[in-house]
Amino acid sequence: MKSPRFKLSSIIIFFICLVVLISLTITILLITNSTSESIENQLEQKADNTSQIVAESQIVKSGLLMPETAPKIQDYTQSIQEATDVLFVVVIDMNGLRRSHPDPENIGKAFMGGDEKRAFQGENYISRSEGTLGKSLRSFTTIVDDEGNILGAVAVGISLEEVQSAIRRSQIKILTGSIIGLLIGVVGAFWLAWYIKRSLFGLEPYAIARIHEERNQMLQSVYEGVIAIDLESKIVMVNASARRIFQKAGLTEQEPLGMSIDEFLPGAMLEQMLVKIEPELDEEQNFNGVSVISNRVPLIVNGKVIGAIATFRDKTEVNLLAEQLTGIRLYADTLRAQSHEFMNQLHVLLGMIKLEEYEQVQQFIAKLTDYQAKEVGAVTQHIKDPVLSGFIIGKISYAREKHVELLIECETEIPKSKNPDVTHELITIVGNVIDNAIDSVKTEESRVVDMSLSYIDELLEVIIADSGPGIPYTMQETIFSKGVSSKNGKNRGFGLYLAKRSVEKLNGSIDLLSDKNQTRFTVIVPFGAGGEIE
Repeated sequence: MKSPRFKLSSIIIFFICLVVLISLTITILLITNSTSESIENQLEQKADNTSQIVAESQIVKSGLLMPETAPKIQDYTQSIQEATDVLFVVVIDMNGLRRSHPDPENIGKAFMGGDEKRAFQGENYISRSEGTLGKSLRSFTTIVDDEGNILGAVAVGISLEEVQSAIRRSQIKILTGSIIGLLIGVVGAFWLAWYIKRSLFGLEPYAIARIHEERNQMLQSVYEGVIAIDLESKIVMVNASARRIFQKAGLTEQEPLGMSIDEFLPGAMLEQMLVKIEPELDEEQNFNGVSVISNRVPLIVNGKVIGAIATFRDKTEVNLLAEQLTGIRLYADTLRAQSHEFMNQLHVLLGMIKLEEYEQVQQFIAKLTDYQAKEVGAVTQHIKDPVLSGFIIGKISYAREKHVELLIECETEIPKSKNPDVTHELITIVGNVIDNAIDSVKTEESRVVDMSLSYIDELLEVIIADSGPGIPYTMQETIFSKGVSSKNGKNRGFGLYLAKRSVEKLNGSIDLLSDKNQTRFTVIVPFGAGGEIE
């Protein structure tokens, strides 16, 4: 059952809204907490400042020292209360009795709340408690005369309901702004989804991916060469067949993608299609000495030219195909191809069937390919990894085709590695070194390559020696470098480089000992424990 595919517009809208919502939620939480703390601090500071002003008043101090002036305290505190818009301003004497109160009937009565005692000990502080006027935030300040004697305390209260009301008003403003921001984000998400969808010609991502993959596979699989350019005559696409033809024409020094078509392929005349609407079909062109049959057409989307594309095929291959269709060389080539393929299948089957111990089939195939069953048996008896033993069997067959004798000796039983990657890297090492050895002796009178394997203390040692002319002393230090080879010819100097790199991946070592009579490579790699690759 296929998983449901969501539309691009739905995905964009969902994620943008989600991001905006999360961002706004976090912002609301942070700002709300910060704002709430700020409002409470401001109100506490207001109450504290008011209580300090009252505590420093000479009217209040005189009223506490001289009973005849005590009524002035009420008038003074009432004026302060009205001016500062607080819930109450109450002066308390050392007996805990009120000397002022918003309700005159409570003057002379004991202060309620139980949080005033610390003020009589000289401490100024903020508290929350409930009194005759309800729950309030209270600021207590000690009243001290000029000689430092404590006369009483001032309590200034702000209603907690007022505090919560101020916080709620701030939260409503923040929430309103956030909702507006969310709505703007939703509208922006819808617009962005519409714009992107229109830019993609109404296609969904999975459809675009499928079309892109189908296009690539189609272009790379066609036998004709394909090359395309944009409006600036820059090469934007080259398929594998085109690269093959360019390689044949010697145009491989630079990567064509991004280059101007005139710079990379002079005489292609593809840029003419940007201004010439009519296609040009089945025309013969010359690419640096290689004749091709070319078709050139402009790329038009919505009535506008956006580029041009050319398909071409090697004229030699076209002529060869014509020859094959006429039957001139078809019969001989077919027999040759079938014979070669049949022999290759025999080599592969011999290694595989030997691993399954189909003795009669092995003997039959060994007879056809002039294979020595005892050599195969020696390999499979001592090398327990079927992949590695099959590979070595194939190398023995390959060496025989090159008229080289490959001798295999196993000093100990070679177990199967716990890590398949180790076997893969070992095949790279052994394969390249053996190929190098076979290539070294193929022109010698004595064409022998010796290979010995031993497994001790979880280390695999492989020694490969040949009777070739050896590697010059001046090249022995650099023979494992990329592109360095003691033999002449193109595409040389990669085998030993790859072998050295695989040895390093296995944390092993490869040593070379060479003179004019023999070349010997010694490879030691961790093998039994799996040989972790870095």
